[in-house]
Parts: sequence; C-alpha cells; structure tokens
Amino acid sequence: MLHKETTKVRGSDYVFETGVWAKQAGGSVLIRWGKLVVMANATSAKSGNEDLDFFPLTIEYREKFYAAGRIPGGFIKREARPTEREILNSRLCDRPLRPLFPETFKNETQIFVTLLSSDGKLSGDVHTINAASAALMISPAPFQGPVGGVRVARVNGEFILFPTPEEIKLADINLALAGTESAVTMIEGNSDNASEEDMLEALRVGHEEIKRLCQVQKQFAANVAKEKIQPSPKPDHSELEKELRALVFDKIKAANAVSGKHARQSAIDEACDMAVTEYKNKLASEDDAVREKKLKIVKHLLEEFEVEVVRDQIFNEGKRADGRKLDEIRDISIEVGVLPGVHGSALFTRGETQSLGVATLGTDSDSQSSDDVEGMTSSRFYLHYNFPPYSVGEVRRLSGPGRREIGHGKLAENALVSQMPNAEKFPYVVRVVSEILESNGSSSMATVCSGCLAMMDAGVPFRNPVAGIAMGLITEGDKFAVLTDIAGLEDHFGDMDFKVAGSEKGITAFQMDTKVQGISFEVMAQALKQAKDARLHILNKMKAVIEKPREELSENAPRISTIQIDRERIGELIGPGGKNIRAIIEKSKAEINVNDDGIVTIATNNKESAEIARNLIEGQFADAEMNAVYDGTVKRIADFGAFIEIMPGREGLCHISKISDHRVNNVRDELKEGQEVKVKVIGIDRQGKIALSIKDAN
Repeated sequence: MLHKETTKVRGSDYVFETGVWAKQAGGSVLIRWGKLVVMANATSAKSGNEDLDFFPLTIEYREKFYAAGRIPGGFIKREARPTEREILNSRLCDRPLRPLFPETFKNETQIFVTLLSSDGKLSGDVHTINAASAALMISPAPFQGPVGGVRVARVNGEFILFPTPEEIKLADINLALAGTESAVTMIEGNSDNASEEDMLEALRVGHEEIKRLCQVQKQFAANVAKEKIQPSPKPDHSELEKELRALVFDKIKAANAVSGKHARQSAIDEACDMAVTEYKNKLASEDDAVREKKLKIVKHLLEEFEVEVVRDQIFNEGKRADGRKLDEIRDISIEVGVLPGVHGSALFTRGETQSLGVATLGTDSDSQSSDDVEGMTSSRFYLHYNFPPYSVGEVRRLSGPGRREIGHGKLAENALVSQMPNAEKFPYVVRVVSEILESNGSSSMATVCSGCLAMMDAGVPFRNPVAGIAMGLITEGDKFAVLTDIAGLEDHFGDMDFKVAGSEKGITAFQMDTKVQGISFEVMAQALKQAKDARLHILNKMKAVIEKPREELSENAPRISTIQIDRERIGELIGPGGKNIRAIIEKSKAEINVNDDGIVTIATNNKESAEIARNLIEGQFADAEMNAVYDGTVKRIADFGAFIEIMPGREGLCHISKISDHRVNNVRDELKEGQEVKVKVIGIDRQGKIALSIKDAN
C-alpha cells in the first residue's frame, strides 16, 4: 500500500514514498523531487554475530546512466565498477549513519541507494542520506535516527539550501551537512578562504533544515515502521573487569607514557600480553571454543582500559599520551626539491606522519576526464593519495586505491583547488600525488601541506599557500576537550575527527565525522579557533622554507604558451581530417591542443620548436598585406596560373601573366608543385581572394 509524506524544498514537493517498490527489502523508500528520483533499500540479517568487534554495515550508492537518458560509453554498454563520485557519495552517506546503531547490534546490514532519475537543475548527492535514513527508519534495524542531509552554498553573500550545479559553481562556500534534530554529525565541503564565523553560520543555516527534514521522516515512519530487531543486551563482565583492573591497569597506564608510536605500542602490548597469558593459564581446562571466547572478552576489556587511560589523562592532567598539551602541534620538518627529476616535490613531516608530495605539469591532453549521468567533464587539477602498508609498519596485500584513499585524496584536492590559477594565467594541467611514507594521524592534512609545497616548488602561481590540521575531541558528560593535531590513537579512541584546511585568509576545506550523536556549536567554535591557530603555525613553518612559488618553472617541465584564435576558425586550424594541425605538429615537433574557446596551447621543451609552431599558427590566421612580399609554396597548377600558399592555409593566385617578365605559354614550363618562390601581394578583393605576382617580387 502506497504511503507518502510530502514537504516543500525550494518551493517544490519533496516526497518520501514507500509501499510499492522493492517490498521485500527491510525498508524501501523513494524520494521524489522534481525529476529527481532516489531509491534507498535497507536490509538487515535476522541474526547477528556477537563475536564481531565491528558493525558489518555496507552502504553502496550507484547512478544509472538511464537516469539522465544516457547510454554508458565504451565497448561494454553497461554500468561498470563504481566511479569516484559514486564512491565519495557512498562515504558521504555512510559517515553520519554508522554511529547511530546500538553498540551490541552486529547483524549484517546493507543499504543500497540508487539514482533512478536525474534532474540536471537539481544537485542530488545529499538526498542519498535522507533516503537511506528514511529506509532505516521504517526497517527492522534498530536505527537511532533519523538523520537529515542538506547542502548549503553561499552565493553573493546569501545562503542557499540544496543549490543547483550552476549555483555551486558561483559559491564561495559549499558544504554537505548531515545531522540529527539535536546536532550536526557530519560535514564535508570546501570554500574560498571563508572565515570561521561564516562557516559556523553556514552550519547553523543547514542544521535548521536538517531538523525540519528529521521531523518529516518521523511523521513518515510513524505509521509504516516495522517491528524493530532488539539488539543483544550489553553483557555484564564486571567481575572479570575488576580482576583485570587490579592485575594490569597500572601497567597500561605506565606504558601509555612511553614516547614514540611503536615504542608505546610495544610497551602496552607487553602489559596486555602478560594479562592474556595469565588468563590462558587460568582457562587451560576449558573447552577450546569457550576459552577463545573468554580470551576475546579479556582482550576487549584491555582495549577499554587503554581508552580509559588516554581519556582520563587528557581530562585530569591536561596532557596527552605523547606528552603534548591539548593545543600543541608535533614537530614539523619540511624539505622541497627533494626529487631532481620531477617538476616539483616536497617532503612534509609532522611527528610520525610523513607525506611526499610530487607535482607534475602537463597539457590539456593530460586533463582528467570523467563520464557520469551529468555528462563528460574534465579537470585541470587533480590529486591522488597513496597509502602503502609500510607507512604503518604492516605487511598486507597491495591492491588499488580503496574508499579511504579516494576520500582522503578528494579532501586534499578540495583544500587546494580554490587557490589554483585559472587556465588563462597558467595553461597547465596539474597532477599532485601524495605518497604517505609514515602515518600516525591525519595523513590527509599532511597531504594538503606537501601538495601545496610541491606545486610551489614546481612554479605553479598558487594564489595563497594552504595548510591543513586535524582536530580531535574527548567528551565525558558535559565536559569536553578539543585536541589539536591528533595522533592515530586519539583518532581511534576519540569522539570526533575534525579536519580544517586553509590559507592565512580563511578556510578552503572542512570535514567532520563523529562517533557520538552530534557536536554542539560551542565545541565546533572552539575546534575552529584552535584549528586556525594551528594552521597559521604550520603556514609559518612552510613560508620559512619556501615563501612563494618559484618564479621559473622546473627545467624538467614542458613550456606552454597560448594563442587565442577566433572560435569560428578552429576548423581552419585543424583542417580536413586534422590534416593541417598534424602538419604543424610534424614541422614544429611541438604538442598542440586547441579547446572549444579557441585557446591554442603549444607545449615543448625546445624554444625553437615553440617558435616554429607559433609562427605557423599565427601565420595561418594573419591577414595578407597589400604590396607585402612572402615566401610561398606552389600548391596547385592550372592552365591560367598557379595557386601559391603564402601562410599556413592561405593561398593566392598568381596569374600566368604575372609569373615572368617574358611571355609564358605553359605554366608547368616555369613552375612545379612544391616549388618555393617569392611572391608579392598585388590585390585583395572583397571576398578576401588574393592576387599574387612572382615577377614583381624580385
């Protein structure tokens, strides 16, 4: 039976619908808004595995090409592996939903969100959050929602909810938010040097809409929600915890004070291994399966002790595991130009996190193309992030980039892209690669720093240097502590991961995830203030090494120059079947590209090659001058004269009477095709036809 709940978004009906589609799913919801249709299906297994130490949640977002009336490109005409955009949207949906399940709920849960119909005038990504949340609300899963998702953009000083793609292009703040009625739980976005105050205002505007969407979801689910699965009660291990605490808690506390990531972990492992060994001996007479289950409980309690030690030390002593104050940044070292054969490079080290940034300059042919439901797009700047297992001292199978790598790379790319020069000022395509060589907290923000430094080393005229910092949060009741520059264990044991990147002028990228049910604006304001202080500190460290982009490009980089031609004459430059532009490339040995705006780029490491290409192109579009003498090439011979090319693609007619001072009976007696001759322009008619003379040129 069809059930709907309708509200208004930007003046149009925004409809939650269930009861007709995909009825065998645990919960199935369609959101309809204009031509946009998003379907979410949420299903949980009927039983769970209590032995799991994680919640097995999978969220997959997919866009169907038919949604926009398109057929996929390529040989196989069907949707293939997920695109980068689909992966990023899956992460966007996963992050605010995952914390809102009971700790003891271990039933495998899958959420599939599908874009079924697209509306090019409406941006649809955050609607996946609303659809998934509503599907969970009516499903048997014990979801502690609802969650609302909204995008906020600021255009010409005005905040716009659910902006169109065109409005996003004009925006200086662009944020995707998610949250509950009480607080914001997820933030993802970028801006062009926005202030902390403006960023908080954008969050407040977005949260008001989130609260409204949560109320609509509650109304929608009130009459159609299925009976909820009851998660297992939290087991009582109080007696075992008491024994373990007496045995090992003080040893874990002492081990936590050891400096250095690996040395500290080794000391903690030693204390925990001692406790595990003792309990193995106590349980020696138990059945193997029972013994393993009890030992797993022991290991879980030991990890909880470690969490307790870290958090108590922060609250009671104002000191962190590595001895830093709450707002203290780890030691930073920076080197640039570390790789002699590349275009630009930098090594950024902060504590035990290290990123090697490498910048490569290319031509238009190197731009990153993507094909999705909105059509073909290309990017002149893109960043790739690699996280090999050796960076954390591990050995594991090496595969392609996962969701984490793609997400971290996109965050760093968003932090830098607003400060990139435009194509008219800097006609290069720029690729930045971050190789994470060591990791102990916030390698994505180290990537922002190394990527910026590498581009400055390459001579990219960056608008403003950009740095990034990761903030953390520890909460206990009404108390909270905001941590600057979190290390790995603080990320693992903390309640928030709050990343901010920007320049001296303001914020360029912002991301927040929580493990608790929301963060107050008071906490966010404090985190933004500490993040600004940290960002300025790091920028000063960067400026001490390289204050501004190098004035000269690396000797390894191609030299690119541009020529603007009339858009209507692009076909003349290319020639039939590309014949003309191929001839210019062959003669000059330069790489030549022309875009739809008539901007021609010439790329080569050879100055003479560039000059030849420029002269050939400019010559083709230059106007012939009366009485000027040109070096010409005979192209065709007719009975009445010869057609002679005086500049690329421009020919004139030398009449038989103008070939020589003596009488010429047969043109072929005097000239041959391909022969080079000097000619003088003796006439240009209204149609631009050129009359030439050989005899008057000498």
